[in-house]
Amino acid sequence: MAAAKSDPDAQPTDLEFWKDAKVVLPERKQHVTLRIDRDVLAWSKAHGRRYQSRINAVLKACVQAYRKAAST
Repeated sequence: MAAAKSDPDAQPTDLEFWKDAKVVLPERKQHVTLRIDRDVLAWSKAHGRRYQSRINAVLKACVQAYRKAAST
């Protein structure tokens, strides 16, 4: 707690700070069956829980990189 209080970017908030906040739910993910190489799956699982979310994040970064390259 002391470390957070000493961080200028992590200052306590009050009700006034949150008065205009809105809850935004993430887009629902689509359920699919996907065949991937064993080593890719093993690597993903070796890095802990939520390996499917990790795989999704890697794929999303790839899509964004391709879109950025295509737009330049």
